[in-house]
Amino acid sequence: MNTVNEKNTHHKQELLIRMERNHEIIQRLSKKLCSYTCEPKCPASFEKYSDLKRNFKLFEKYQKQITSLIQGKKTGMVHGLEREVQLHLKRFRELEADIAAYLLETMEHS
Repeated sequence: MNTVNEKNTHHKQELLIRMERNHEIIQRLSKKLCSYTCEPKCPASFEKYSDLKRNFKLFEKYQKQITSLIQGKKTGMVHGLEREVQLHLKRFRELEADIAAYLLETMEHS
């Protein structure tokens, strides 16, 4: 029984570390987005910029919710929580791809 608890604790710690790393990456990308080198230069870029900022805020909101849920679980991962973590990791990949596309676009128009 103790081995099961250790596995669950280890799994929760891995998820928290992974989510924290992703959060740090998103924070750096957000900082980059707000720098003067990434200022939008056309109406489409302004729209994309606004969407990205909104998506950063949503990512932050979900990050906090999921982290508090993981830390609050005493016994194992609930199936729904595991799914939420996977969805959040998918959101991370999508947001990372969106910011990369935006940065490439703004550098092309410079």
